Amino acid sequence: MTPEQLSAAIREALESAIAAGELALSPADLPQVKVERPRQREHGDWATNVAMQLGKKAGTAPRALAELLATRLGEVPGISAVEIAGPGFLNIRLDSAAAGALVQDIVEAGESYGRTSALDGQHINLEFVSANPTGPIHIGGVRWAAVGDSLARVLEASGAVVTREYYFNDHGVQIDAFTRSLIARARGEEPPEDGYAGEYIQEIADRVMAARAEGGASDPRKLPSEEEAEVFRGLGVGFMFEEIKSKLAEFGVEFDVYFHEDTLHENGAVDRALATLRERGQVFEQDGATWIRTTEFGDDKDRVVIKSDGNAAYFAGDLAYFLDKRERGADHVIIMLGADHHGYVGRMYAMARAFGDTAGPGQNLEILIGQLVNLIKDGEPVKMSKRSGTVLTLDDLVDAVGVDAARYSLARASVDTTLAIDIDLLTSRTNENPVFYVQYAHARTQAVARNAEEHGVRRDDAFVPALLDDASETELLGKLAEFPGLVTMAAQMREPHRVARYLEELAGAYHTWYDRCRVTPRADEPVDDAHRTRLWVNDAVAQVIRNGLGMLGVSAPERM
Repeated sequence: MTPEQLSAAIREALESAIAAGELALSPADLPQVKVERPRQREHGDWATNVAMQLGKKAGTAPRALAELLATRLGEVPGISAVEIAGPGFLNIRLDSAAAGALVQDIVEAGESYGRTSALDGQHINLEFVSANPTGPIHIGGVRWAAVGDSLARVLEASGAVVTREYYFNDHGVQIDAFTRSLIARARGEEPPEDGYAGEYIQEIADRVMAARAEGGASDPRKLPSEEEAEVFRGLGVGFMFEEIKSKLAEFGVEFDVYFHEDTLHENGAVDRALATLRERGQVFEQDGATWIRTTEFGDDKDRVVIKSDGNAAYFAGDLAYFLDKRERGADHVIIMLGADHHGYVGRMYAMARAFGDTAGPGQNLEILIGQLVNLIKDGEPVKMSKRSGTVLTLDDLVDAVGVDAARYSLARASVDTTLAIDIDLLTSRTNENPVFYVQYAHARTQAVARNAEEHGVRRDDAFVPALLDDASETELLGKLAEFPGLVTMAAQMREPHRVARYLEELAGAYHTWYDRCRVTPRADEPVDDAHRTRLWVNDAVAQVIRNGLGMLGVSAPERM
C-alpha cells in the first residue's frame, strides 16, 4: 500500500462516516489527507493529523474523531493496526503483505515510478544560468546550471510542461568592454582597465582574426582598428556563446530557448510592454523621463523605463521580457538569480503586478536567489582559474571532480545557503562522499541481480510480500513508498536538493537491508520464495535510485 493509497483509504473512511451520519461534515469540507512517516518508527508505519484538522469544524473533540476513524480504518485490508496518540494523531501499521506489495508496483512502473500529476496543466518558463557571453561560466553560474536543470526535471516529473530558457545578454556596457578586450589582445596589448583578462580572451581574439582571414580580409595580418569593433563584437560574442553552449551540453544541460536581449530592443517589444502598461494607467512622465508606478505594488521607488536622453533603461528590457514569456504561454515564470541580485526582487514582483499578474511563490512570477559557491582543496580555498584569470569556472570544477560529482554536489544543497565543495572528498571512494555512496548503492543492486541470476534466483518465479517481515525490510519499504510524495514536494517547493537527500537515506536503508537479508542462498540452502521475493525488493531499490539520479542528471553506474 502506497502513501497515496493510504490517504485515499482515510478519505473513504471519512466520507463513509459522513454518509452514515456519524460526522457532521460534507465531503466538500474534507482537506487533502496527508500521511507521513512518524518521527519514531516504533509508533507505526504512517501517521496523520487529519482528525485534529477536522475536529473543530465537525464540532467534536479531535480524539473522538480519531477513535471513529480508527474503527473504520481497522477494517481496511492491508492495515494491521491503528493507534491513537496525544490529542488525536493516528498511527497506522500496515501488514507485511500490504507493505511489500509496493515493490512489485515499483518494478512494473519502471521509469514512471515517482512521476505524478501534481502539476498537470501548468506551463512553467524556467530561466537559469543566463551568464553574460563575456567569459566562461563561473562557479556560481555552474550551481544554477545543476540546480536549474534538476528543478526542470523534477517539475516535469510532477506533470508540468517546462521551457528551459537562457537569457542571452548581448546588449550593454559589458559587451562593449568584452569587445575592447578582444581588440586589445589582437593588437598584442593588455585589455583596458574595465575589460576582461585571462587566456580565453586571447583564444577568442585569435579565432576572430582567423575568421577575418577566411572571410577574405585584404590583409589578414593587419591589426584591427576601432572601426572594426562591430566585427569583433559580432564574431567574438558568437564564439564565446558557442563555447558556453558546448560546455553546458557536456555538463548535461540543454535549453529549449536561447533568448537574445537585443531582440527586445529591435522588434518593438519594449514599446509594446510600455503600451500595455499605459493602458493600465501605470506609466507617467517626469523630468523628461518615462516611469512605471511600481511603488503602488510594493517597490521602494518608482522605476525609470525610458531615460531623459531617450535611451531605454535596463528595466525596460525586464518589462518586455516578462511580458514576452507570458504571451508565449507561460503560466508561471521562474527566474534564478545570483546572490548579488537581492535588490531586483522587489521591483520584479512589482512589475508583474503592474501587468495584472500576482507575484510570489507558486504564482505567476517567482524569483529564486542562490548563494555563493567555494571550492576547497587540501583544506584551503581554491581562488584562481588559470583560463579565466579571475573566478573559478565550469571547466575548473568538472576537471577536478567530474560531471556526476559536480552536478550532484551542487544540487544536493539548498540554494539559499553558501556552499563549500571539498574536492578531496568528492574524488574519494568512501561513504563520506555522498555521490559515491548513492552510486555505489545502485552498483551493488546490479551486482546482487547478477549474482542472483547465476544462482537461479528469478523474479518471475514467485512474489510473496508477506515474507518481507525483517525490521530492515519494513524500513526499506517505507522509504521506497515516500519517493512519489517526495518528488511532488521538491517540485512544489522548488527544492531539488530534497531528491538528493532522499537518495542518501534510501541508500543507507538499502545497505542495512543488504547486510541483514540475503537474495541468494548460502551454499547449503535451496532457492526459496524468500530469496525470489527479496530480488523484487533489490530491483525496486535499483529502479528508484535510477529514477532519482536521473532527476538530478547523474548517472547510475552498474559497476564501480
